[in-house]
Amino acid sequence: MRLHSLRPAEGSTKNNFRKGRGRSSGNGKTAGRGHKGAKSVTGYKSKRAFEGGQMPIQMRLPKRGFKNINRVEYVPINVANLQAIVDKHGITEVTTEALYKLGYVKKNDLVKVLGNGEISAGVKVNVNAISASAKAKIEAAGGSVIE
Repeated sequence: MRLHSLRPAEGSTKNNFRKGRGRSSGNGKTAGRGHKGAKSVTGYKSKRAFEGGQMPIQMRLPKRGFKNINRVEYVPINVANLQAIVDKHGITEVTTEALYKLGYVKKNDLVKVLGNGEISAGVKVNVNAISASAKAKIEAAGGSVIE
């Protein structure tokens, strides 16, 4: 076997179909496009979601709702989860960077501590936001909150 003798496997390739090359080719004259109309001309491109003149579905359905562009999304972490994290990893300071390194939040997530559950470990908490009940529970357990 030599480089100049390499060929594709039998049946793996086929010749291009040459449209519009005379009547005897079986696909001459209109080249399978039919007679007249927008689709018969070169450069035809229909609009996205065009339904043949019928009212498109995105226009038939009613508009609904409102999206506040100023909304701030926080990742919630309860004090019970904080207790579990402290027990599992043995950390004394809970920050967004520490939670990211441990894999609990993504890099640019904002973290809010909520007051569901109980906490017994005295930890230092430094996150983006904290609820009043969570702050009270952390301080009652001997921890501190930095805002």
